[in-house]
Amino acid sequence: MHYFNVLIVDDEEDFLETIIKRLNKRQVDASGALSGEKALELLKEKTFDVVILDIKMPGGMDGIEALAEIKKIQPLAEVILLTGHASVETSIEGMRLGAFDYLLKPIKLDDLLKKIAQAIEKKDVHDQKIRSAQIKKLLKYW
Repeated sequence: MHYFNVLIVDDEEDFLETIIKRLNKRQVDASGALSGEKALELLKEKTFDVVILDIKMPGGMDGIEALAEIKKIQPLAEVILLTGHASVETSIEGMRLGAFDYLLKPIKLDDLLKKIAQAIEKKDVHDQKIRSAQIKKLLKYW
């Protein structure tokens, strides 16, 4: 049984496959996408709790552009950016656009798991606030 849905977006296929396998072993339903465009397709089909998003990806859409689109499709999904040390400024820009946090590559699995857990906790708080507001609204009609 998997408890959380996580999408990993990275153009490095070996890294992507390794992280997916390691997360799945830890009861995380991990899916992968090799590009921002593919990630957006998946986000339209399935709800994810957390998106792990590489900032530097070749092709038409980098991580920052993908982040903006992810937040339009699934605003409550928490996004953790992956970055090399050279793009910390870009990571900070991502935080302004709604990313939960960022991690430097190479990442340790324990650090990633800890950050995923923190992101899920934040998402749960948001979800609970929304449910409470919906319940209050419903009770007004009775």
